[in-house]
Amino acid sequence: MRSYEIAVVPGDGIGREVMPQALRVLDRVGAEHGFEMRFDHFDWSCETYRKTGRMMPADGIERLRDHDSILLGAVGFPGVPDHISLWGLLIPIRREFDQYVSLRPVRLLPGLTPPVRGHAPGDIDFWVVRENTEGEYSRLGGRQGEGTEHETVLQVSSFTRRATDRILRYAFDFSRTLNRNRLTLATKSNGIYHSMPYWDERFAQISAEYPDVETEKEHIDILCAKFVMRPQNFDVVVGSNLFGDILSDLGPGVTGTIGVAPSANINPERDHPSMFEPVHGSAPDIAGKGIANPIGQIWSAAMMLDHLGEAEAGAHVMRAVESVLGSDGAPSTPDIGGRAGTEDLGSAIVDAL
Repeated sequence: MRSYEIAVVPGDGIGREVMPQALRVLDRVGAEHGFEMRFDHFDWSCETYRKTGRMMPADGIERLRDHDSILLGAVGFPGVPDHISLWGLLIPIRREFDQYVSLRPVRLLPGLTPPVRGHAPGDIDFWVVRENTEGEYSRLGGRQGEGTEHETVLQVSSFTRRATDRILRYAFDFSRTLNRNRLTLATKSNGIYHSMPYWDERFAQISAEYPDVETEKEHIDILCAKFVMRPQNFDVVVGSNLFGDILSDLGPGVTGTIGVAPSANINPERDHPSMFEPVHGSAPDIAGKGIANPIGQIWSAAMMLDHLGEAEAGAHVMRAVESVLGSDGAPSTPDIGGRAGTEDLGSAIVDAL
């Protein structure tokens, strides 16, 4: 029997509530498709930080290294500053394992009512490809003159040709795998003087290698507006770390809820494990209530199955999710208009498998 070693990091808040539902789904679909998931649990979180002063142990990266994949729940909770929690766990994993592709689908699922009018399942179906290891998310910079009227804060965005080119080429290659073949660059070259014109130049240069891929570039401000006004017009959107982060929350929001949105942090060369996580974060406002939507975590697990070469199993999971959401009387969590709990919706998806 095929087997996979999966590092499981539930993390904070609702991560601890939605993760068990994803593991139940993985166990069931593995039994159906003839493989086994072996889960190695790591209790690293903001609570760990409060107890030890670290989000994960000093040897945390080495303890993750030999796994086939990492399944993450959420990072961050009140009482620990966000820059501490993210830079102590999530960002080091992404960078140490060179997970330079953040791949995030935006799809209107059955049974969901989007806040934008006139769209049905199938109308909104595109992908955001985000550069995941450099750019605006940098420690370069500093403060001077603290506490005075001349206090100055400098934050440096750093872009390398290597990282820019490889994410653009990934986006072009990914576009070729889709039946619809349009690639949109998120830029802001009319306002950001150095970095975004550079992205425009590299995009134009690399596009010459892909004459079959239709291209367009949009400034981030109007692109956000078009996500709302005409979400059906997009196939693949590629952007820098910050722009991709913003767009990959806005996109699922347009479909009705970020509670169902997944993401993948991918090392395409497979030199290191990739990591899969829902977009919704730790949601401390509803943590502990048992009402979090588990679909974002379950869909992330389905993306993990695709990456591991178990595409049929991943598709099986998504058919189960869609069948439950599209069924009359099926349990729904509050974010999608129902009153069911996390476990109720998870159990319905397991049963649908």
